[in-house]
Amino acid sequence: MTPEERQRQLWDASADRYDRMVAPMEKRFLAASRRWVGERAVGEVLEVAVGTGLNLPYLPTEIMLTAMDISAPMLAAAKAKAAAAGRVVTWADGDAHRLPFPDDSFDTVLSTYAMCGFADYEKVLAEMVRVVRPNGRILLADHVVSTNVLVRGLQLAVEAVTKRTNGEYWTRRPLPKLERMGVQIVDSDRMHFGVIEHLHARKVVG
Repeated sequence: MTPEERQRQLWDASADRYDRMVAPMEKRFLAASRRWVGERAVGEVLEVAVGTGLNLPYLPTEIMLTAMDISAPMLAAAKAKAAAAGRVVTWADGDAHRLPFPDDSFDTVLSTYAMCGFADYEKVLAEMVRVVRPNGRILLADHVVSTNVLVRGLQLAVEAVTKRTNGEYWTRRPLPKLERMGVQIVDSDRMHFGVIEHLHARKVVG
């Protein structure tokens, strides 16, 4: 079984209870990140790893949204939220490591709290850069390696277990990876001992 297939199974199994699992964290920590990302989304937008659709309330109604995920049950939950809100969304079942879209397809590509679970998050970032248009926006919110040495030690200890049990990493950080891909960082901020980072990047032309 590939790491991607294993992740698909894990997400499929947790889809029906996912919203309840994250509810304690959502109001205090995660909702503000979703709002930060949503306020910056423009034009034709791709959301990578839409999950159960928790970003939908924060995305502008005027955008043209395409949402994809590797898990069919997760997509089903997101579709239900979109239908209840009267949102028109184009849905795609796909692996973020191999986005099923041509180069330069979207004005904005976004993802929240997903980089921690990809088998190869650098490949996913490269795919996001590939499908966003020149001067287009890449918007991320993730839990990343802490700026605090004590918290960082705790993250490393937890990660030693979770990377084996459910493929979750706590010490990744997309920003320097994107910089090495030649992407311009437009805006970023960190909070909660640097554990949560918001990132707005731009695909540089030429």
